[in-house]
Amino acid sequence: MNQRIYSRIIGTGGYLPEKVVTNFDLEKIVETSDAWIRERTGIEERRIAADDQTTCDLAEKASIEALKMAAINSQELDLIIVATTTPDKTFPSTACLLQTRLGNRCAPAFDIQAVCTGFVYALSVADQFIQTGMAKKVLVVGAETLSRITNWEDRNTCVLFGDGAGAVILEASTKPGILSTHIHADGQYEELLHVPSGVSKRPLTDDIAERTMSMKGNEVFKVAVNTLSSIASETLEANGMVKEDLDWLVPHQANMRIIMATAKKLKLRDDQTVITVNKHANTSSASVPMALNEAIRDGRIQRGQTLLLEAFGGGFTWGSALIKY
Repeated sequence: MNQRIYSRIIGTGGYLPEKVVTNFDLEKIVETSDAWIRERTGIEERRIAADDQTTCDLAEKASIEALKMAAINSQELDLIIVATTTPDKTFPSTACLLQTRLGNRCAPAFDIQAVCTGFVYALSVADQFIQTGMAKKVLVVGAETLSRITNWEDRNTCVLFGDGAGAVILEASTKPGILSTHIHADGQYEELLHVPSGVSKRPLTDDIAERTMSMKGNEVFKVAVNTLSSIASETLEANGMVKEDLDWLVPHQANMRIIMATAKKLKLRDDQTVITVNKHANTSSASVPMALNEAIRDGRIQRGQTLLLEAFGGGFTWGSALIKY
């Protein structure tokens, strides 16, 4: 019988832009308050990319960190996947731009767009490549400059988002790694969280609302809590595990209330949940890999522990990954 091949994490990296925007800074430009934002979201501050920084710039810095931890050369990568909803260009893909920056040539490189679930989608695709033997070392990145599609006059959305990038290096291994991934989508919820225009659907007016994020927060919250609870159960059942088998929850960092509601349903303690939303805000596809990187680098997550990664985003899309780190 052939031995199972796993996708094992051998390196992680993260990058946050230097500019910090606090809730108090936002009080000066929209009708809001630090207390209101903290109470409803748990967010205290967010990072914003400099005017001359692009998504690829952020992705590059996170990727270099991951390569250093993995102790491999970029030429060893045989697949590069970037999850982003804010690419540098319509084409070529941000992954191709990143490939050139890293000095890799010939490895396939492409982007995935699943908004906040993008990294989990990308991780799932990378895992299939490794399991089928089509790749042995894969760079998976989640990177965003959401500030570029944020309406800074809309107090309902501008308080929520930030910029950043996270990366992981996966390697084919006979040691346990990614145990399973689960990804889903339901496009009927399109207008609850979206940007109204795009490349083929031009803005109807010069109104900034046509070109920036629009969200119906209460509706998104309700669906997100139920969906994340459901996919956690789906993931555990698929692996013959129970809630008590989990060591860590590494969730998408959208809202503290959503995170804690999910952790409570999984019967996890607060100190078993990786939380970065207070300092990072919602960085879409970058949030899960940045949280993972932080908890690995500060020593909280240890080899041999079982991690549940999960995310929920516009589309709606949602997904999970169960990992033996």
